Amino acid sequence: MTMTTKKMTARELKRFYADSTFKKTYIYDGHDLGAACGSDGTVFKLWSPVADRVELHLYPDGDESGCIRSVSMERGEKGVWMYRTEENLHGTYYDYDVSIGHETCRTADPYARACGINSRRSMAVELGKTDPERWESDRAPSRQQEDIIYELHVKEFSWDGSAGFPEELRGTYRAFTVEDTTLFGDGVHPTGIRYLKELGVTHIQLMPVYDFGSVDEAGDRDQFNWGYDPVCYNVPEGSYSTDPAHGEVRIKELKELVQTLHRNGFRVIMDVVYNHTYSADSSFQRVVPWYYYRQKEDGTLSDGSGCGNDFAAEREMAASFILDSVLYWTEEYHMDGFRFDLMGLLPTELMNRIQEELDKRYGMGEKLIYGEPWAANETPMEPGFHQALKENEKRLNPRVAMFCDNTRDAVKGHVFEAMEPGFVNGGEGLEREIMHAASAWCDRGGAFHAGSPERVLSYVSAHDNLTLWDKLIISMSRCDRNDFYERPEEVMRAYKLAVSVYFTCQGRLFFLSGEEFARTKEGDDNSFEAPISLNRLDYKRAYEFEELVHFYKDLIALRKCLPGLCDKSEEAGKRIFKKNANRKGVVSFQVDNRYRGEGLCDTLFIAYNSRRCPVKVTLPEGEWEAFLMDGDSGRWRRPQRETYSGLLILPPVSAVIMGRKTEIKQEAAQ
Repeated sequence: MTMTTKKMTARELKRFYADSTFKKTYIYDGHDLGAACGSDGTVFKLWSPVADRVELHLYPDGDESGCIRSVSMERGEKGVWMYRTEENLHGTYYDYDVSIGHETCRTADPYARACGINSRRSMAVELGKTDPERWESDRAPSRQQEDIIYELHVKEFSWDGSAGFPEELRGTYRAFTVEDTTLFGDGVHPTGIRYLKELGVTHIQLMPVYDFGSVDEAGDRDQFNWGYDPVCYNVPEGSYSTDPAHGEVRIKELKELVQTLHRNGFRVIMDVVYNHTYSADSSFQRVVPWYYYRQKEDGTLSDGSGCGNDFAAEREMAASFILDSVLYWTEEYHMDGFRFDLMGLLPTELMNRIQEELDKRYGMGEKLIYGEPWAANETPMEPGFHQALKENEKRLNPRVAMFCDNTRDAVKGHVFEAMEPGFVNGGEGLEREIMHAASAWCDRGGAFHAGSPERVLSYVSAHDNLTLWDKLIISMSRCDRNDFYERPEEVMRAYKLAVSVYFTCQGRLFFLSGEEFARTKEGDDNSFEAPISLNRLDYKRAYEFEELVHFYKDLIALRKCLPGLCDKSEEAGKRIFKKNANRKGVVSFQVDNRYRGEGLCDTLFIAYNSRRCPVKVTLPEGEWEAFLMDGDSGRWRRPQRETYSGLLILPPVSAVIMGRKTEIKQEAAQ
């Protein structure tokens, strides 16, 4: 195929890239694009098969300095442009002039691993020089009995004065390295890392820490955004570093964060957004126009993300970039898993490829991957590929997990209808949905069939939409979110019932940071660019709602002792039997809790009462110990060891978890 220098339209380029001759001639199967430097010199490689000329510019800094050298790159095979020098250019900044026909465009490197402020210029980096002390011995802690994932934003974690972090480190990666903070520095009430250790979660899911475009890295420290707008996928975000002007600093400080979390017993999940970029005028677009973006038939950009552009993840070089990026974060930063934003915009084929490669390199299931199995709008994926939507779950590797919005909506009501109630806050007719949720939708009932609990994340709140506290206040008070106010007594009972429900569902567990202390955003359901004063974690609430925090701690500790709920096998759903969802507002079931003779008990009895009045339930035969129930005082507690039998009265809006140390009759489990 002969490359043409005439200006093609987006539609013409779409057909051009889809041609089999283009693919045979220009798809590069190497994994060394970008800049690599070390003792043997530095190599720059850029894939731009449509370019007529590429010029490399070198700079002493990443901002306004003049160019110290420009060199013309040599065109090699498969459309890869290259420049090699014997110099070690670690710390040198660079960009490219890419000439296509009569147009020349200045661009950063889409494959860069370091950059300067606001990613204007890329930086060559010798990665070994960015390693913290003892980085080579850093290891993730062993997997625990259950995966309990805690969603956390870097700036929110340490920003508020109540957290007790040094002023200069608030909102930064380095705040995570301060392991002994307390409430306003009182030396008594743990915050930060100590607080998380006492809570008992196993995984910290970091909201975006790659380089994103919505925050000015040279601007005020109190700027805030969630960061779901990537610019440089393989570079840490500079606004969280103590020195964003030096590209190597942000790399080292993010590694220190991971190292500290590992040392304290947490695995680290990275939130990634490979479905769109901050702007369609990106380094990808400037280097290979219209290759990396999905288009409609008329040549306009697809908007399945709701952000104005969709990354064409089904195209060979785009898919290879994503796979290489995931592997890079895993290898270089020791990440233990990935949460894929709007996973429904990515191909099932790519998600399977990622999971298989991670399994091959690190062991089966050692690295978790999961995502949102939906998209904001339709997207015209190229023929032969399938979107990673929950309705395509049979095409997905069974270890690729999905957020379960069915459980979330059944428990508290649909996220897009603020006043719509769910099971715990006055909704009616949801008993069977709750029953399906208990088996992580593996009982072939309800809205979809998950296959196995391994692929389901049970949750009721995340960073987007209303917090659980705010949702319940608005729906139970029937108030407009603009007239937001609290009714804590009634809301707290519904709140604890909601938590009891999803904590006793099979599948992995996930919750938003601060959910355990009734986190509020004052009714804001989309705080992605609201002030940090609204988004920060207010550790005062952890002690104002101390009983609720202890409730979470107890449930987390209890969950890890219940193999009937932690089972992730395809047969796990069969552990649930004697289901009863025939009474309005009441659900009960039993769980085969046996596992190699271990565990607190052989059988669990779990019941939920969402009614505003007490209800009577008859316990199965035998004596039962209560692991969790509502006491006479109306306070939720972990009761003393006492046994129950026969009739049990469930207080209004309450749950019970009980165990029996006897063998289950064979016919009962069928």
